[in-house]
Amino acid sequence: MSVADGAVADQPGSNAADNAAEKRLVTKGDSDISRSVAVIGGGWAGCTAAVELARAGFKVTLFEAARVLGGRARRIETDRKLLDNGQHILLGAYRETLRVMQLVGVDPAQALLKLPLQMRYPRVAGGPGGMDFVAPALPLPAPLHLAVALLRSQGLDRADKLSLLRFSSTARWMGWQLHQDCTVAELLERYDQTPRLTRLLWRPLCLAALNTPPERASAQVFLAVLRDSLGARRAASDMLVPRVDLSALLPEAAAKYIEANGGSVRTGAKVQALRSIEGRLWQADISGAAVGGMWSTYFNGVVVATGPNQAAALLHGIAGCDTSAACASLIALEPETITTVYLQFAPDIRLDLPFYALLDDADNHEWGQFVFDRGQLDPAQAGLLAVVISASASAAAEQQDLLAEAVAVQLAVAFQRPDLGRPQWFKVITEKRATHASTPGLVRPANATGLPGLVLAGDYTASDYPATIESAVRSGVAAARLLNGA
Repeated sequence: MSVADGAVADQPGSNAADNAAEKRLVTKGDSDISRSVAVIGGGWAGCTAAVELARAGFKVTLFEAARVLGGRARRIETDRKLLDNGQHILLGAYRETLRVMQLVGVDPAQALLKLPLQMRYPRVAGGPGGMDFVAPALPLPAPLHLAVALLRSQGLDRADKLSLLRFSSTARWMGWQLHQDCTVAELLERYDQTPRLTRLLWRPLCLAALNTPPERASAQVFLAVLRDSLGARRAASDMLVPRVDLSALLPEAAAKYIEANGGSVRTGAKVQALRSIEGRLWQADISGAAVGGMWSTYFNGVVVATGPNQAAALLHGIAGCDTSAACASLIALEPETITTVYLQFAPDIRLDLPFYALLDDADNHEWGQFVFDRGQLDPAQAGLLAVVISASASAAAEQQDLLAEAVAVQLAVAFQRPDLGRPQWFKVITEKRATHASTPGLVRPANATGLPGLVLAGDYTASDYPATIESAVRSGVAAARLLNGA
């Protein structure tokens, strides 16, 4: 460790040494660390907070316990190949994500495939198999783009289309707000949404955006997603699918930006504990091979950008500070699982579109909800399909080989292509704490902790949006502004 990371104290174990170091730091005016900030956690929220603070002139040290940046949206090394820990898609209101990507030198046009808002199923010939709904190519004001998409859609009858138009008009009239939150299922029933429209549009959209089944999902959070997708003009509601791996999409470029602006990035370094020093400084105990054992370092400010459980543990361990309210809201967040099943076929195997929605039916072991043709995103991944299962606790409980086999059979039947039932290999990746459940009336923790110089950042902090990449980025921006006094 170096002075660039703050001010390094003696190794823990000698109280006299620690006390002496604290006294020196407090009495000399803190000149070495007055603009020094630690960001704990190298996920998207932490990387964003670190970038914004570095841009504002702070000397930032980003600590990440893992070896790879990105948190719950990162690249991982498997026994087959490098894969993402989950297939992601950006849906609506991704303004801050794109801004930060450009800030750190990532070109969104190269890194992301832009598609108009759509819900397309493999079998769309007006039968029970699915629907084909695509926003028009031209940017149109809402709700005109929705009307055009409905007029052109297949697989929905007149009652379904009128049902969607009524719902959209009513939600717009209400300003996309509810007086009292309820579940998505209750909201859809209240506004007479047809069973077919619920099955083909509302349920998969709710699962994809909130990672929570409609029967448990917050209608208010769902309306916020709809406001920025169905309720926004076409150009603002585009879907973005990563062409590069998730670590390359922003975290790695963020690390370079931080270092180029005088900061440092420490992977394989875990912050074990925090201590407040006279309410003016923060002492962090860090362990890991990257720091050569255990060290204590001092900072003027700290951003805790870990997962909610780890954040609660750090806050709870701060002696002499009341963090009970923040800890209670962090612990109350219920984790939700996402599973991605990767199926590798011959390189010449491809789908007609980059991604499709799938009709899932857990009772019949049809788990897949969306399938992505990775070869259309990255030629190096030709023949690789990624099947996403949101709110996947039941699917994740299956044996991996049986789950992969069931998904392959589901694809073969849905596309009427027997070759999709015979992958060369598979890889099942489950993130057990991928997001939190977006339930009605959920109280999420604020960025501010009530302690001077200590803030939270994460997709779980207070927001009208669900736990998404955009939500994480917005939270990182908000945390940086708090420390910067904005």
